Amino acid sequence: MGFLMIVFSGILDVLANLCLQKSNGFKNLIWGISALVLVDVAFLLLAYAVSFGIALPIAYTLWGAIGILGSVLGGYVFFKQKLKPIGYVGVVLVISAVLLLNL
Repeated sequence: MGFLMIVFSGILDVLANLCLQKSNGFKNLIWGISALVLVDVAFLLLAYAVSFGIALPIAYTLWGAIGILGSVLGGYVFFKQKLKPIGYVGVVLVISAVLLLNL
């Protein structure tokens, strides 16, 4: 149940990041407020996941990885943002870090 909460929390974090991008620096207030609400709920779910006994470093790393990878994918799909080649190296490092921490 805890890992499911982390995944759901990570998805909410990605949605918050996409709303923040859409807010255009809070010029579009509805998107900005949506980002704040979503990130608050994401943190609450992360805290709830930790209460199931998942170690905080593992939970936070997994949550962060979902947020990073989801934001990269969401930025590409919705905003046509592309990574430089070194950015792809970073994505591989994030995935590697999560895998190593969960061994």
